[in-house]
Amino acid sequence: MKDHRQNPLPDAERDIRLAEGVPRTPQTLSPSYQLAFHDLDFLKQDELRPVRLQLELLKPELILNEQNVQSTVVMFGGARIPSPERRDMARSPAMAELSHYYDEAREFARLMTEESLKTGGTENVVATGGGPGVMEAGNLGAIDAGGRSIGFNIVLPHEQAPNPYVTPELSFNFHYFAIRKMHFLMRARAITIFPGGFGTLDELFETLTLIQTKRMNPVPILLFGREFWESIVNWDALKNAGTIAPEDLDLFHYVETAQEAIDLIKASEA
Repeated sequence: MKDHRQNPLPDAERDIRLAEGVPRTPQTLSPSYQLAFHDLDFLKQDELRPVRLQLELLKPELILNEQNVQSTVVMFGGARIPSPERRDMARSPAMAELSHYYDEAREFARLMTEESLKTGGTENVVATGGGPGVMEAGNLGAIDAGGRSIGFNIVLPHEQAPNPYVTPELSFNFHYFAIRKMHFLMRARAITIFPGGFGTLDELFETLTLIQTKRMNPVPILLFGREFWESIVNWDALKNAGTIAPEDLDLFHYVETAQEAIDLIKASEA
């Protein structure tokens, strides 16, 4: 990140260099002498969690502003969905049948990025979770269109690196799920939800809850694959039980193809 400060006070980097250049004595070697913002052991303490939460919110925000990302279109979906070329490696026949959503995700991201590039590539930038499956397809589709895309990755035991198609300057890593979710939604102009598992369901229902409770302005929420979603969520049962209002079912729409999703997003912006 660039330092845009214009003031006569010394910057942090200068003081770090000066502090490291002092004579090595029992005093200067003591952990207590380290500059607080340069002391990782200090920053990792449980008591510093509020500071770490703030840092994790602020760092991507500053970089996205620096990169002039004004708005995003978010792509949620399963990390386990293979590309059609790898469908034989799917863990189940049902998963193999979902492989065509990889291509739909890739095509959607390509079309969306082409639209974004028409206005300079700062609006409706594709944002994914940075991982494999649907996320990989989204970042790859942006490359197909010659544009950039965001990857909001998170540290997990089984996914340690972002997929290779995320724009490097827009590749982020998170420790806190909550802050990662905030960044997904803070610039979102539309949310697309492809078939997925617990993580995808969590992201879908958190977004629906925020809009239902008016904690977030309405944006198009597009669920790819009516058959899949109606087989795992009994929306009518929720409505009939009275746990959601009938109009809550209008918060989202089903789509089957990338072009259908693009058309709905365009119509919402008209």
